Amino acid sequence: MKAIIQRVTKASVSVGEEQVSSIGRGLCVLLGISVEDTQKDVDYIVRKILNLRLFDDENGRAWSKSVTDREFEVLCVSQFTLQCILKANKPDFHAAMPAELAQPFYNSLLENMRCAYKPELIKDGQFGAYMQVSIQNDGPVTIELTSPKGPSDPKQMAKHEKQQQRKEKSRSKAPSESGREKGTLRPRPDPHASSGADGDVSSDRET
Repeated sequence: MKAIIQRVTKASVSVGEEQVSSIGRGLCVLLGISVEDTQKDVDYIVRKILNLRLFDDENGRAWSKSVTDREFEVLCVSQFTLQCILKANKPDFHAAMPAELAQPFYNSLLENMRCAYKPELIKDGQFGAYMQVSIQNDGPVTIELTSPKGPSDPKQMAKHEKQQQRKEKSRSKAPSESGREKGTLRPRPDPHASSGADGDVSSDRET
């Protein structure tokens, strides 16, 4: 999942001539949902949006407060074009989740965000509509965010790293063990013994 997070003094979404949503100071977030996204991506993106320290504190100290700390608003807009892959000069959107799947997925993301914050401060556009998004970027401040491909939970990440380390150790041992096997003395084959299936299997295993 990709998100473009913009610190704004105000932002609004219109469809045709009608304004469907607006916020004052806070964050305007453009969201691009990929075909590979899962609940882990939702959890990561929601947590980052609500906890990024993009605002000054009451004493003017920069980059010290999140949107939730300051109780500002969040305007989310679904934007599948963030999943664009360029083929020469032509945009390709096959990496974006199809609309019939993306809409309930996007709605669940909004619900998660409302549950984690104040629901009345979370606004959104109109999914699937041709929208005009008006943004007054404050700073300007724009953060590009992509959810990690691996597990986002710290415990899962630690577990994943340990598994990778064990795999690397086992790989590093493999050549030395095979070298020891090659170095061991083997009894000379009996010239009178038959070369049957057992002998063939044994030679296969050693190669």
